Amino acid sequence: MPNDDKGQEERMKAKRGEMIAVCSAKGGSGRTVLAVNLAVALSKSNHQICIIDGDFQFGDVSMAMNLRPVFSVKDVVIESMDKLTLASFLTPHASGVKVLAAPDRPEYAELITPMVIERACNSLFTGHDYLIADTGVGLQESTVAFMEKADQVFLLTTLEMASIRHTKQMLETLELLGLRYKIQVIINRSTAESVIRAADVPDMLGEASPIYIPNDLQVVSESLDSGIPFVWNQGKTEIAKVIFKMAEQLITRRDIEMDKPKAPSILNKLIHSARRLHSLKG
Repeated sequence: MPNDDKGQEERMKAKRGEMIAVCSAKGGSGRTVLAVNLAVALSKSNHQICIIDGDFQFGDVSMAMNLRPVFSVKDVVIESMDKLTLASFLTPHASGVKVLAAPDRPEYAELITPMVIERACNSLFTGHDYLIADTGVGLQESTVAFMEKADQVFLLTTLEMASIRHTKQMLETLELLGLRYKIQVIINRSTAESVIRAADVPDMLGEASPIYIPNDLQVVSESLDSGIPFVWNQGKTEIAKVIFKMAEQLITRRDIEMDKPKAPSILNKLIHSARRLHSLKG
């Protein structure tokens, strides 16, 4: 039985969902738009997706998806909560994406501690292929908690000088925190008119391979006003194509990681070496 328990534990680990935190150093950079549309794009490949609205004071994920949640992340504060209870707190979207909404009042934000975030994420990992956290702006305690938990962090900037400056400072801080290796910089609205060229931003940030999302104010505005993610009903637009490509790359990378042969443990290596030594002596 111990071997069966161990095997089950390993299978559960293999099924653990991948977590992506969507962050920015400056407000208005497009975190929610990216989080929502990436989630729906991933769901189109028959993956189980959950979004946590981690902007606990003024989260807009529910608005961006035209949802009216009954429960929110503040309900996760209940100490006796189990996985089944948490599942009942999720609000389903027509795409199949499930949402753990932000509190309906900003004063509830202080109830959501890093311990609550840890408990919620651990429960949501099982049963979902991808867990996407739309975080608050900057390096709030909750945002850092999401970053530490995440497998990858999408850090958005725009062509505005203030956004680039703050993003550079945030990257430097994340380096000190030991989180820089998780970061994928995304230059949002990269085709917008600006005195700063998108091609110059990588050198300014010290980022070799950013992802560029084109500017399409009309599509994004219509999406937010209607509560319909643009990858859902405007999939042929250039901005939607970029999001679909991001989703495809995430899925491909995850499939490769799961197919990789696991490295033998130190104990297995020692046993193999001992057996080999014994056979040589014999």
